[in-house]
Amino acid sequence: MPIAGKAASLIVITGLKRGERMDMRASTIFALAFVLASLLGCNREPERTGPHFGTEPSAPGVAVYRLAVHPLHNPAKLIKAYQPLVDHLNRRLPGARLVLEASRDYANFEQKYRGRGPQFLLPNPWQTLQAITVGYRVIAMAGEPADFKGIFVVRRDSLLALPADLKGKSVSYPARTALAACIMPQYFLHDRGIDVNAELENRYVGSQESAIMNAYLGLTAAGATWPPPWRSFQKEHPREAAQLKVIWETESLVNNSVMVRDDVPPRVWQPLRALLLALDGTPEGRDVLAGMETARFLPASDRDYDVVRRYVTRFEREVRPVEQQP
Repeated sequence: MPIAGKAASLIVITGLKRGERMDMRASTIFALAFVLASLLGCNREPERTGPHFGTEPSAPGVAVYRLAVHPLHNPAKLIKAYQPLVDHLNRRLPGARLVLEASRDYANFEQKYRGRGPQFLLPNPWQTLQAITVGYRVIAMAGEPADFKGIFVVRRDSLLALPADLKGKSVSYPARTALAACIMPQYFLHDRGIDVNAELENRYVGSQESAIMNAYLGLTAAGATWPPPWRSFQKEHPREAAQLKVIWETESLVNNSVMVRDDVPPRVWQPLRALLLALDGTPEGRDVLAGMETARFLPASDRDYDVVRRYVTRFEREVRPVEQQP
């Protein structure tokens, strides 16, 4: 069975859906996120499905907005990576404060924006298309387009040489809807003559790190992920990473977006957008970006994600539906 982390150093929390798990570095951090979220909750709408975290109390009369980031990491790691960004913005936003919101898995995150919960989103490109249909709009791109690609990691002692060698073997992915870490790798294999639905055992294990760890422990022949989580894994688990290698990578696409809900006033989102675009211009901003494994934020709009629509249409026609069919 796939696992969601390394037993020697990671605490494992099973997901609420069959077959989904995610790893946590410390259960106390996860609990802290919930406690602080409840303390801040008096200024926000009641829907709460996932940890929230903040370090600065809001002043009376200051509107609080939720920023939900798609689960490219487990909640504890995501908070560690993105809370410095929220703190940086909160020190500079006029008359508004952000609260960071993590999600236990992709399905949980997708449920939030479909219900128009968070005012701000950082979704993957496929989720961006879905969020546009319910009233969110793109205001920036989070990272260089060239960095948005799928990669396959295998053990260094793996005998895999060609994609065809994966036939009859298992591959771990974070989730069915992970664009760079699942959809693009599966299309890569399909394009090289593999029937990914019949000739592979596809395991959706809940997080990027879980996909990598399954490959490291030999529970799958390969793990699919994308560059930022792989770079993070190399820094945080150098011993394990040294026993892995990237064997193939896909083409690049457009990177994750930053989105705003259509009822957020311009006086709030326009200064936020300006602050994001200016991050790479200061040492403090570059430190924030480094913690997120993101080079910079770029100007973007809904139209920049039309290429994703065409890609996903082709994938669904030739490979499988992105979402699980009932």
